[in-house]
Amino acid sequence: MGLTRQSTGAGLSQGKGALDKTVPGDLIVALAGNPNTGKTTLFNSLTGLNQHTGNWPGKTVTGARGRYRYRGCGFTLVDLPGTYSLLANSPEEEVARDFICFGHPDAVVVVADATCLERNLNLALQVLEITGRVVLCVNLMDEAERKRISIDLPRLSECLGVPVVGTNARDSHGLEALKEAVLMVASGRSPFRPLVPRYSAPVERAVSLLEPSIRETLKGRINSRWVALRLLDQGPPFLEQMRRQLELEPPDLAALTARLEQSPLLAGSQQQSIWMDEIASSLVGAAEAIGRSVVSLEHREYQHFDRKLDRLLTSRLFGIPLMIALLGIVFWITIAGANYPSEALAAGFFWAEERLGAALLAAGAPAWLHGILVLGVFRTLGWVVSVMLPPMAIFFPMFTLLEDLGYLPRVAFNLDNFFKKACAHGKQALTMCMGFGCNAAGVISCRIIDSPRERLIAVLTNNFVPCNGRFPILISLALIFMVGGAGPLQTPAAAAAVLGAVVSGVLMTLAVSRCLSKTILKGLPSSFTLELPPYRKPLVGQILIRSLLDRTLFVLGRAVLVAAPAGAVIWLAANIDLGGASLLDRGAGILQPFAYLLGLDGYILMAFLLGLPANEIVIPIAIMSYMATGAMTEPATLEELRLLLVEHGWTWLTALCTMLFTLNHFPCATTLLTIYKETRSLKWTLTAFLVPTATGIVLCFTVAQAVRLLGLI
Repeated sequence: MGLTRQSTGAGLSQGKGALDKTVPGDLIVALAGNPNTGKTTLFNSLTGLNQHTGNWPGKTVTGARGRYRYRGCGFTLVDLPGTYSLLANSPEEEVARDFICFGHPDAVVVVADATCLERNLNLALQVLEITGRVVLCVNLMDEAERKRISIDLPRLSECLGVPVVGTNARDSHGLEALKEAVLMVASGRSPFRPLVPRYSAPVERAVSLLEPSIRETLKGRINSRWVALRLLDQGPPFLEQMRRQLELEPPDLAALTARLEQSPLLAGSQQQSIWMDEIASSLVGAAEAIGRSVVSLEHREYQHFDRKLDRLLTSRLFGIPLMIALLGIVFWITIAGANYPSEALAAGFFWAEERLGAALLAAGAPAWLHGILVLGVFRTLGWVVSVMLPPMAIFFPMFTLLEDLGYLPRVAFNLDNFFKKACAHGKQALTMCMGFGCNAAGVISCRIIDSPRERLIAVLTNNFVPCNGRFPILISLALIFMVGGAGPLQTPAAAAAVLGAVVSGVLMTLAVSRCLSKTILKGLPSSFTLELPPYRKPLVGQILIRSLLDRTLFVLGRAVLVAAPAGAVIWLAANIDLGGASLLDRGAGILQPFAYLLGLDGYILMAFLLGLPANEIVIPIAIMSYMATGAMTEPATLEELRLLLVEHGWTWLTALCTMLFTLNHFPCATTLLTIYKETRSLKWTLTAFLVPTATGIVLCFTVAQAVRLLGLI
């Protein structure tokens, strides 16, 4: 997937609870809904922002904020995390519930999926219990039409007592009507009388006992009926949350506690779970009744194709093999398509380098300045861009295509059992997939995991999946040493070798996750609900824009910012003489004995250390060291690179150990910084550095010594 301005939240305000208005006088509108209803797409269409969207649930884990204007009024729109209920059993539910309850929005837009309206109405009814300022947005009307699903929107509006608008956010259909409805509700001019869900006699009797004292204590700050219901089904824990949010005084808290203790006895029930079941079943029943009255299906088996495809893609027999085959095809297309563009970019940068160098020398610049700026900074940038840009420009659109099709949740479904056996969370499969583009993005995506323990495991192990910056190393070494004699099948063979490396990275992720869960992060895997969204037709234009302009250029920009100063430092290390040898040579000499034990040499290990800012510059540093040029140099062909490496003692074992260490070594600087921002802990950031590094050292040492002991080299 890749690290983007949107995945990091740049330009968006985050938070929960009360909201400071972006502009004084703005009307606050909350955007709530089940996961994967197109809520974030609607947010983008209304505000003009580009928060990340995709056909899988759980991307929004904090409230993103944007603005739009309509008829002279300003609106601040808050995109709440997707949630199935407001019972606050997860961080997403807590964020959504707290903002709707305590953030005082002027209106709440509940986004529902037109293809499964009945299930979505459950959340709408829960929101109506809190506030009557609701607009129901029935999204994905185009998909409902394609599946021959008809929805009587006027009848639905009559049943709920709120405005109901049908939309298709992807092509902005129905947005004007939605804006008009939001303006009407937020400004208090709605003629509707919102539905108040009713329950069985015992529940209503208990509510009537609690509500008067709640109304007197809270003085209208929050819906007293809703508070009474939550006290019944959640008890003292919810009372404590109210105390924190509303700053209740001790006498008020004591009065509510006493009243709560009385209500179960007077209503004829001693068990809190009974209240919860009674309330939940009543809401489900009401949603079913409303759904049946407004939805008509021309074909009952409207999801027949999706189910048939899912039986194949998620089957125990074919699910994993098809997933591996699909990933192999993606790698093959990436490798085959990136060669010529990379060569063209490298030639262009070489041409520009000559002109820049000539201009500096003509201006009388000293040799050291020419070396730092041209041979250090510019050449490093040229290498990073020419190596990274073509593969990313191919990989990201294909990955986004799979994402928009709805395949990523199927990957998580296939791998869920493996992660459960590793005592990790099934959603870690999604965060792992995002790491293919950029490990920093994979770390950020770990927010979708509810459990702090399992989220931390996902953060610490995300680096075992090779990111886009490590693919060039794997591809080059696979082409040179692993499949050199494959002839016309060289590209597919290289793709197979890289796929094997990726699969080994996934296996290592599972192994280390289990090890962490049995040692420093002990615990049992938590259960979770994974929604398999319908397969949707991708919008090619949006895919190209989002993947190329947003993801590719954003990741490339971050790499360039890191690589530029690194190029200057590396040039200085290669050109500062210390007793007849450069600092780079001295460092490599010190590392040589240890590197030999790992099947490497001192220059390779030094290249990994100096490549901390960006994985893309590891091989260029090693080549620069071997060629003793004092500047990073790219051989004209892979054959020249092979001869250079063999001349300096490389064998298939060296290549294998280098590939293993590429897969299992410390994260790049950007990822480490992201880990620190996510965990707010130097301890866990250091652990994220040490765990993959120690794993790589053990693996390389074991392989190198076993090969030498068996006399295979």
